[in-house]
Formats: sequence, C-alpha cells, structure tokens
Amino acid sequence: MRRHRNAKIVATLGPASSTPDAINTLFRAGVDVFRLNFSHGVPADHRKRMQAIRAIEAKAGRPIGVLIDLQGPKLRIGTFAEGPVQLEAGAAFRFDLDQAPGSANRVCLPHPEIFAVLKPGLQVLLDDGKLALTIERCGRGYAMARVTVGGRLSERKGVNIPNAIVPVSPLTPKDRRDLAFGLGLGADWVALSFVQRPEDIDEARALIGKRAAIIAKLEKPMAIKKLDAIVEKADGIMVARGDLGVEMRPEQVPTVQRRIIRACRRAGKPVIVATQMLESMIDSPVPTRAEASDVATAVYDGADAVMLSAESASGHYPVEAVEIMDRIIREVEQDEHYRTMTDAQHSEPQATAADAISHSLRQAAHIVSAKATVIYTHSGFSSIRASRERPEAPILSLTPMISTARRLALVWGVHSVLTHETTDINSMTELACRTALEEGFAKAGDNVVIAAGVPFGQAGTTNLLRLATVWPNPPRARKKKG
Repeated sequence: MRRHRNAKIVATLGPASSTPDAINTLFRAGVDVFRLNFSHGVPADHRKRMQAIRAIEAKAGRPIGVLIDLQGPKLRIGTFAEGPVQLEAGAAFRFDLDQAPGSANRVCLPHPEIFAVLKPGLQVLLDDGKLALTIERCGRGYAMARVTVGGRLSERKGVNIPNAIVPVSPLTPKDRRDLAFGLGLGADWVALSFVQRPEDIDEARALIGKRAAIIAKLEKPMAIKKLDAIVEKADGIMVARGDLGVEMRPEQVPTVQRRIIRACRRAGKPVIVATQMLESMIDSPVPTRAEASDVATAVYDGADAVMLSAESASGHYPVEAVEIMDRIIREVEQDEHYRTMTDAQHSEPQATAADAISHSLRQAAHIVSAKATVIYTHSGFSSIRASRERPEAPILSLTPMISTARRLALVWGVHSVLTHETTDINSMTELACRTALEEGFAKAGDNVVIAAGVPFGQAGTTNLLRLATVWPNPPRARKKKG
C-alpha cells in the first residue's frame, strides 16, 4: 500500500474510532501512525486498539506506527465552598496549601513545588489561560496575587506558570504505569508531556531504553528557550499548539511553530504539528478554509507529520477528516512552489559518512531522474538522514527489523518494506530493484539510487552509493542461457 505523498498523518483513536472496522477504514483513508492517548481510556481499551492495528498491519503488509501519548503532570487548584466564583479584575486573590474549600478571595493550590518557584511579578494562568493573575508577594506555602484578567472560575481548573520551570518530573506515577503498559504492548513512539528541560528526556530514556523512540511534546515556553538542546536529546518533536497557546500569546504560536520545524529539519529529527488542525470537523463534514490553510502551511514548512486529535478520536467525521488531510497534503506536494520552498530550507550535511552518502544520494537521484532512493537500514538512522535531505524521489527503506519499519512510518517520505538480509552488492542491487518494481515505485527501465553499508548486516555502516536500472524481470527469476 503505497501512499502518494511524503508528509505523514497521525490520527488519535478514541470512542469514535476504536472498532477494528473503524481503525481499518482510517488506515485505508491514509493514516500512517495511530496515537493512543493515555489521558483517556483504560488499559483494556488501548490493548484492543493495539491488537486491531497489528491485525490490520499483517493483512495490509504495510508497517503501521503506534504512538502512546503520556498524560504528564496536571497542576490544578482545589475546590470552592459554594461552587464557581467570579474573580474581578483588580481584586486580590490568595493561593495557599490549606485544603479547606476556597472562596472568591482564596483557593488551595495543592502543589508545594509551585510555591517553590513563585515570585513577585510572575504570572499565573487559570482554566487554560482564561484567567490571569500576577503574583505580588509570597511566603512559605502561600502567595498573594492581583487579578489582571477576571472571569468565572470553577474548582479543579488547571494552573499554568508560563515563565518558570516548575520542579516536577514529567513522569507521574500514573505515567510510569502507563509507560510500562504501553511498552509491553509494543509501542513504537512515546510522546512525553510537560517537557521543560533536556534533562526530562534523559529521565524518560532511562526507563525506555531502546524499546521505543521518544517524542518530546513542546507545550511550554520554557522548553522553547532550550529548543536545540531538547531537539538533540529527543528522537522526535511534537508541536503541541494547544498548550503552547495557553502559555504564550496566540500571535507567537505560528512563529514558534516554524522555529521548531526548522530546528528539527536542521537536526534531522521528525516533527509533528498537532492540535486543532481540523477542529471544526469534530461536528462538520468539511473543514474551514482557514483550517485547510493551516494544514497546508505545516506541510509547506516541512513538517514530517500532521496530527488529528479529537477530530478522529471523538468527532462525528473521523474518516472524512483523514481523507481531507490526505488530499491537502497531496495538493501541496504537487504545487510547483513546494519543491522550491523545500530546497530553500535545505540544511548543510554534517561531517559524517551517513550524511555524505545521503547528500550524494539526493543529488544523484536528481541528476539521473531516479524514481526511488533505496536505503538499507537496521536502526532506521540512515533512512532518517536521507529524509533530512528531502530528495525528490521517494525513499524506499528496506529493513529486516519490523520495529524499525514501524518507527519510520512517522518520517517524511519514507516507505518501509520488511526484507531479508543481503550479503553482497549484487544481491543488494537485485533486491532494491525488485522491491521498487513490486511496490510500484519504478517500472522496467527506470533508474534507482541505492545507499547501503559494507560490511552488510551491521548497523551504522552506511558508506556505499550505487546507481541501478530496474530490469523487466527480477534477475533471480531469469533463466540462464545454454
């Protein structure tokens, strides 16, 4: 099943899309990676979804990626004695550790770690940023604030501290249980919430090891200040625009999104643009023109993948949302200016053998008008570096590792095929040409460019580039004369 586009689609599974038939329909419509959101549902739900995905994968013969999204810490206020309160702009308001129900003048903030970083002048946001307060003075276990943006406030609403690193682990006890469960299911990617520092990635890596790749969700302004270091530590990045939009001004989000994508392109790390991409399709069979432009902009900017959240998890039109996203991507990639923009964003290769080969592969494919660039890979690293180059010809990634094939389902332009090991250059060339022919990337007489490593079968040895022409019949099938 070849996708006739390079950017990938991630879709969240939920109540609207959890039956095997629904998941299969979404896959056929264009989903490359399924997201299991561990903020909702119970383990039994996620197990059934994973079983359905793997059954569909086996039948379709195309690797499918699975991303588990951990909930992360949730900082919330306490309760109110008489229901919701109205906070008036200019009024004084107290946060403290007293568990007693609050009032219009105070509320419990049951997070000592927050008080450890509060200081005069710091802003506190409540209820997804709908209300804003500024700290005026604070002491041990309390803080006095002034309401700058008032409104109605209900109990247990979320708290955000945009300009401070809150000293909490990104992995709560629930996250650790969910992580162990998700890894046991065989998840390919783990999305880590509440990332503030590069060290947060280290904490997750110590638990995950090599069992899955790590996506750092960038949803806090403090993380953007350490963007390059976080990108270097993580295996991929998610632009979590919903949470970013809470802690920074709306007009800042588009420029931050573009900055993140560029940082990922330079580093050669896959990047997902997420949240509210086709939000109106939760209730409507068609998106707004602004939403279509939003998806297109992410593709023009070079995102590896665009993601559906509630649209596919709980919306009324999950299949239609995937279909229109697929059509938007293909329309953009057929635009004559898309290649110009992609080439303009190209970063210089690093001084490594893998990048030297990948860079040469891109140039060679252009010169000989290759129909495919074929990469042999064990870990997936070579295919990811080839994707960084954004070659004109699709990337046909051949690997004997199913885990690698599944992870690469997220990466721009990569079509993974599970194959056997090769032992010499002739069998390597034969397999590459035959696979390009069988998978519909090339026909007899077309050129392909092949990258591999010698000695064969060893990870991290990409050092070989070869040009080949696809034969009418696979060489192995031809009979010797005489």
